[in-house]
Amino acid sequence: MRGIVLVAFGLLVSTPALAADDASSCAEGITMIRNALANQPAEAAVPKLKKALKNAEREQREGEFDECLEAVSDARKVLGR
Repeated sequence: MRGIVLVAFGLLVSTPALAADDASSCAEGITMIRNALANQPAEAAVPKLKKALKNAEREQREGEFDECLEAVSDARKVLGR
């Protein structure tokens, strides 16, 4: 029982650190998408990148960083990264 309590405590303590990492990665991903759009990507990629940017920014505002990272991942696929 004591081991379960220690594991649960460890998860609670590490969660804020993981959220901070996700928040940082989300912000970096949004910057990456904006930079890609500024560099005039292939015409077919523009709507997909704009959609990914819109979704990532929305999820960032809502604090849903895991979903923001999914949108960033979608943009990376479009860019072939």
